[in-house]
Formats: sequence, C-alpha cells, structure tokens
Amino acid sequence: MPDPTTKTPVIPKAWLRLLLFGCTFGVVALLIGIPAILTVTGTHLDALEKDGLQFLSGLMAGDYLWLMLVLEFFTSVISVGIFRLLIERRTFPGLGWTLDGYVGEALTGFFLAPALLGLAAIALLLTGHVEWTDIIWEPTTLFISFGWMTLIAFGEELVFRGYILGNLMEWIPNKWIALGISSVLFTAYHAITPGIHTLAFVNLFLAGMLLGINYIFTRNLWFSFLLHLGWNFFEGPILGFKVSGTTFPSLFQAEPNGDLFITGGDYGLGGSMPMTLFLLVAILVLAWAFERKYQRVTITSEPEFSTEPSSPPS
Repeated sequence: MPDPTTKTPVIPKAWLRLLLFGCTFGVVALLIGIPAILTVTGTHLDALEKDGLQFLSGLMAGDYLWLMLVLEFFTSVISVGIFRLLIERRTFPGLGWTLDGYVGEALTGFFLAPALLGLAAIALLLTGHVEWTDIIWEPTTLFISFGWMTLIAFGEELVFRGYILGNLMEWIPNKWIALGISSVLFTAYHAITPGIHTLAFVNLFLAGMLLGINYIFTRNLWFSFLLHLGWNFFEGPILGFKVSGTTFPSLFQAEPNGDLFITGGDYGLGGSMPMTLFLLVAILVLAWAFERKYQRVTITSEPEFSTEPSSPPS
C-alpha cells in the first residue's frame, strides 16, 4: 500500500542523509560484527587488526560464510531502519515493496537471471571451458541455499537500490547518473569478495546497472530483488559455479577450466567475458523497453514528504 506518511524528515537533504547513512552502516557493522565474529570463530582481536579485509574475505570463503551472511542482513536492516523510520520518518513499504501492478516486472527479473546465466554457461560449454560431471539431488540443501540467497538479495537491495539509489534520485535530477553512482558503490562494497579480479569489477558495475534499471522508472524493488535472488541461486546452487567467490552445495557439479576471463575463475560465472556481453545487451534492451513503457511517467525522486511509489502506466 502507498505510504501515507507526510512528516518532514529530520534531515531534509538527501545527500547529507546518504553521507550519514554510510557512516552509520559502517558503525553498525563494527558494533555487531566484531563481537559476533570474535565470539563465534574464537579469533583474537589481533587477527582483525593485522589484516581485517583479508581475514573477512577468508571467512566468506570458509566455514563461516553463514555468519557473514547473517551479519550483512542484520546490518542492512538495522541501518536502513534507523534512517528510514527515525531520520526520514517514512515506512519500509514506501521503499518500493508494493507488488500490486508490478507482478509482471517482478517475474521478468526472476526469470531474466537464469536466462542470462544459462546463455553464458552454454557459451562456456560450447567452447570447452566447462563441463558438468555429476548431478546431486538434495532438496533440503537447495532449500537452505535458497534461504541464504533470499537474505543476501533482500539486504543488498534494501541498501543499494531501496535506500541509496532512492536518495540519490531525490538528490540528483538525472536518473542515469544516480544509477551509475549507486552501481559504483555496489561494486566497491563487493571489493573484498574472494576471487575478485578486474573483469569481475566491471561485471559488478554492470550488474548494479541492471539491478537498478527498473527502479529508476518505477521506484519498485521487486524486479531487482527477484533478479538478485534468481541470479545467486541459479549461478551457485543450481549450475554449480561459485557465487562472488564463494562455494555453495549445488545440483549440477560444474568444473570450469581455461582462461580466467573466459570462465570467471574463482570469482564465478559472474566474472566471465560472456557475462559481460550478455549484461550489456540486457541493460540496453531493458533501458529501451522501460523508456518506452514509462515515457509518459516522470519519476525522478521520491516526494520530499511522502513515500508513495510510482504507479504503473495503465
């Protein structure tokens, strides 16, 4: 439902809210992350102080991935909650969680993920850069992995599209510039993921553009949320590739081989050259499609004192 809130935000300027939000996100991550990591892993504080980024990257690639995912989720929800409810005095649904009128676009996002991943995987198969050696059917494991992917997608879309991109659009009149900035921040956030390399950074930026391309027209999060969820789930637990450098139990057992930039290396299929091409095509096609669909609808920012999302054209 539309957000009926009309209260004046405590901090009216969107750029200042964004700056303070970034600081708050970091503080919340430290306050809940450090005690949790030290307690659960039994690690001494010196290990974090010595090389914190490498240590965290190791946790993501090892047995404590679940801990990192839980911490990311709670950090995202708490940080956005503080600014959304207390600073802006608006509600969570107003961020773009209204499904009414956007079911078709939500499903498009979900099925676009396996389409792009499938095309990239077929490209690797035809060129001899991957083979699937086995199929392991474990429904419980797949269900658990789906749950983890849901937490990742919800938390990151809440932060990068719902809050950051939403405020950037309120601050910057040009929606494409706002989308580009949010994509740069999305890329930087993933800088410590295991197996990261140059092409993976490029693809992360393109993925940020693709994830936000519907939001800049609709201010609705269901397309990006289901695209993000579908992407992670089909890349890892279904097709058997690594997801941002992390390994999940999978249905198909994939064995990539060959050049790093063709296969994505230890980062996963998302860091491959075929994926670069398919992401570019998807962005261009969807930009054209959404421009045509919403050409009579001008949504550049959330109303200053209201969070009512845009309505789909009739």
